[in-house]
Amino acid sequence: MRKLIAFPCAGETLLGTLDEAPGATGLLIVSGGNEIRIGAHRGMALLAQRVAEAGHPVFRFDRRGIGDSTGENQGFESSADDIAAAAAAFRAESGVARIVAFGNCDAATALAFHHRQAGVDALVLANPWMIESTDDLPPAAAIRARYAERLRDPREWLRLLRGGVSISKLISGLLKASRSQTQKTGSPSARLAIALAEVSIPATALLAKSDNTAIAFADAWRGATFDAARMKVRIEELDSASHSFASATDKQWLFEQVLKNLR
Repeated sequence: MRKLIAFPCAGETLLGTLDEAPGATGLLIVSGGNEIRIGAHRGMALLAQRVAEAGHPVFRFDRRGIGDSTGENQGFESSADDIAAAAAAFRAESGVARIVAFGNCDAATALAFHHRQAGVDALVLANPWMIESTDDLPPAAAIRARYAERLRDPREWLRLLRGGVSISKLISGLLKASRSQTQKTGSPSARLAIALAEVSIPATALLAKSDNTAIAFADAWRGATFDAARMKVRIEELDSASHSFASATDKQWLFEQVLKNLR
């Protein structure tokens, strides 16, 4: 059974969807960006259905100011109360004894920052967001990966010789690609490194290897800033460029990874 649940959060009313199942371990899905709880391509609703059919209850919700929920949308960094309220509502409505929390993109980062307040028992973090936006170009690590791939393709050299490549964009990309990702105090990357280093529950990061956000995370992950975090978080990678795990193959892999953590 799937049912709608209204619950309070900091004086506002949030709406969530519970997919019921008999299991004592449940999945809390936190939406990324400004997505409503159904997810991109209905991905989160479909994931919830499959997980519930496998025996685990699932709860999805809209944070304040998103979808059916009241209040002001203040972004993922201000979602601690929303996540905690959703976890409490999930426990009250389903009776779960253990909660695994899943989020993609900035929802993954929100969970890294705020999971303690929600009291969840395990984390599944897909393509964690840690990019400091300074322009409309992809992150430097992603640009380097794309250029390395294209330099191995003779057709790309032919496009360049025929004028099929924007020289100004090429120069801008090369300049950005030459920069190291900043790890300065207070940057998204540095804050995420600290948060993951302090994780005290099982945590897994899922990366779509060719997605720009995942590429940026993987690049930073290899650096000294994440030394402590590497002892706390297990990495699983999928050969895909889909940030939202859109294909049938991607969805199956995501489902299997989530189920593994629930079990």
